[in-house]
Amino acid sequence: MPVDEGEGMGVNGMSGSGPGDPLITTTAVAVVDADGLITYWSQGAQDLLGYSAADVVRHPARALLRSRDPTAAMSRLRRSARAGNAVVTVRHRAGHAVRLTVRVCPLIAADGRRDWLVLGAGVPAGTPPETHAAATAPAGADTTGTTPAPTDTTGTTPARTDTTGTTPAGIGAGRPSPVVTRHARRTLVSGQPQVTVAHAPPRHGRTGRLGRERTRPRSFFPLRDDAGRTLGICYAARDVTVQDPTRERLVLLNAASEHIGTTLDLDRTVHEFAEVAVPQLADFVAIDLLDVATTGKGPPTRPPGGPVTLRRAAHLSIHPNLPKVIAEVGEPIRYPPGSLQNRCLATGEPSREALGPGTPWLPDDPLRWTGINRFGVHTHLVLPLRARGVTMGVVTLLRWENPDPFTEDDQLLIEDLVARAAVCVDNARRFAREHQAALTLQTSLLPPNLPPHNAVEVAHRYLPADAESGVGGDWFDVIPLSGARVALVVGDVIGHGLHAAASMGRLRAAVQTLADLDQSPDELLAHVNDLVMRLSDEAEAAAEGPAAAGATCVYAIYDPIARTMAVARAGHPTPAVAHLTEPVEFPDIPAGPPLGLGGLPFESAEIPLEEGSVVALYTDGLIQASDQDVDVGIERLCFALAHPDRPLEEICDIMVRALLSDRPRDDVAFLVARTRALSPDRVASWHVPADPSAVRVVRDDVSDRLSHWNLEELAFTTELIVSELVTNAIRHAHGPINLRLIHERTLICEVSDGGHTSPHLRRARSTDEGGRGLFLVAQLAQRWGTRYTGSGKTIWAEQPLPGEI
Repeated sequence: MPVDEGEGMGVNGMSGSGPGDPLITTTAVAVVDADGLITYWSQGAQDLLGYSAADVVRHPARALLRSRDPTAAMSRLRRSARAGNAVVTVRHRAGHAVRLTVRVCPLIAADGRRDWLVLGAGVPAGTPPETHAAATAPAGADTTGTTPAPTDTTGTTPARTDTTGTTPAGIGAGRPSPVVTRHARRTLVSGQPQVTVAHAPPRHGRTGRLGRERTRPRSFFPLRDDAGRTLGICYAARDVTVQDPTRERLVLLNAASEHIGTTLDLDRTVHEFAEVAVPQLADFVAIDLLDVATTGKGPPTRPPGGPVTLRRAAHLSIHPNLPKVIAEVGEPIRYPPGSLQNRCLATGEPSREALGPGTPWLPDDPLRWTGINRFGVHTHLVLPLRARGVTMGVVTLLRWENPDPFTEDDQLLIEDLVARAAVCVDNARRFAREHQAALTLQTSLLPPNLPPHNAVEVAHRYLPADAESGVGGDWFDVIPLSGARVALVVGDVIGHGLHAAASMGRLRAAVQTLADLDQSPDELLAHVNDLVMRLSDEAEAAAEGPAAAGATCVYAIYDPIARTMAVARAGHPTPAVAHLTEPVEFPDIPAGPPLGLGGLPFESAEIPLEEGSVVALYTDGLIQASDQDVDVGIERLCFALAHPDRPLEEICDIMVRALLSDRPRDDVAFLVARTRALSPDRVASWHVPADPSAVRVVRDDVSDRLSHWNLEELAFTTELIVSELVTNAIRHAHGPINLRLIHERTLICEVSDGGHTSPHLRRARSTDEGGRGLFLVAQLAQRWGTRYTGSGKTIWAEQPLPGEI
């Protein structure tokens, strides 16, 4: 059975129209077969003409026409399928004449039989019809239920029907609408009506603004004959924009909520608001922010009675580069004392004003006066950009091509838009301030300048992530150690923001403290792991979230005398080593767990390095950029390190260009070090017998070596230090005793023995016979300390060289 009416039909086949739906009472749908007999008669046709379906079905359609030659009139109606709508006079059942706007649509069934779909609407005197309907038929449709896509033909000229049955038959010109095609096909396949509401672009250029789009309800329903065969799909639409003005505001507000605030970038947010305002609401818009709001230093405030510093954040006009603006984006801008902008900032209230010769403040601003007169600006509206009790700036809107001045309704709508935009701007401002604070904290906790060292030449880079990702916790460090050695460190705290930056500072301080204790790399990482676990437990107990949920780190110690590097890593990428004569190598360093997990122990490995080799320590952000996988990143890193003889700064620049994008999503920190070796003639060592008489012999040997190094000025203090350290080793330690002098940036004296007991500095009483040796060493040396080895311990003392004291 055919459906009763198309417009307003629900998907379940029941009428979804209300009593106020005009299509039900004005639209008539009928189907006429090739013989001119009526085969379908809708309820709308019965309401319009008074005939029931029983009165007209299987009767000639020409009998309804009020014409001297009904047959000729029917022929003209069929020809009207090519021309569009036709106006005909039909006889009402009560006897009076009814004028109808009629559209005739050819229907080609699967067997090639041509029927005609007739759509009619009543025509009030002097009023053009508001409803336009279109129909499409499944030309060539067979029992499989497949059909070509129908054509969207609302309000268009009827197209010629393809009689070959290979293309859709229907009316309308132009390309099919994908939306109409999709709903028509769904209706054809399911056999159920479809109802949608579309927002169509306006028909004329001047009304082509976002807030004035046409609202069009659409209905799709199948047409069937008495045998239940589908003859086509009827598509009816009605333009109700002018009858629903509140929808314009809703459409604009909805578009604004979707368009404004898509990112947390302040510049992008204000530009998005400008794109919504022009040309929908104004011909020109300018957004000026208080200077402090654009710098992110704090909440913007206006000093009482003081000058206001505004900075142009965005502007947009319906004409590119016109009018010529007084201030470009990013430049400061000032308004005359009596302007609406200053009044708006002072009161926090919006103001609108007609512009003309009588405007009191315009003569004080010749540039604005010239532009307003040139373009004929007749009205402008100024509103405060205010959110969460903070005024961030002002928004200025102008009209000249739009002849309508800003009305109270316009102001209410724009106030709503500005309020929404202000929240987005404030979010972006707060995010920028937090990002800047985190970045400042991060950079302040990183070493500003790495100390020079004879063991290595270093270069480094730290690149923060983009603003959307937030600052991470990557860090690097170079720590001088005893025995002319140096520690190289690179770490990465998991997470982003202030917590990550603060945690990074705590971990870096912990690593420096533990490094001063001369611990091996694996021991140091074990202690740092305990610290991270303790910090996580404290943060969890305080219900503040994990301050240091985890971190990765690689710690390496390079010895320029032995020319080896001991490395341990905790969940961190393996360092890359660029040899002078061999390909870039990624040594097999045991992978320990990330810091904060606990469980597995850490292990270190020792790597021999020739002088001039380049070692690169880096965070995973370097090789895991967003546009590449790890393998590609490693290949590019090898390319950047392929020539270790290049200057280190040049190598760093190549690494940045080859591996990183313009806006990395993760922080990146890396350290590049070129190894140096300490010449053998700057190191002297002796085996000391465990006999007190050997102390005198050792003193003489040390004095001779200092003379060879032209360090006679240090002979007295060095002999004293050597005497005390060797004597303590003979008296209190066991095992082989060795003495070593190192001439580097300082003069280093080291005494090694097989004991594991560390001496303690104390003040001897006047009655004590001993206990003053180590106190003297501490007074004579610049630094001293103890480090443990696998076979015992080493006590060392450093003295500054002559001229550096």
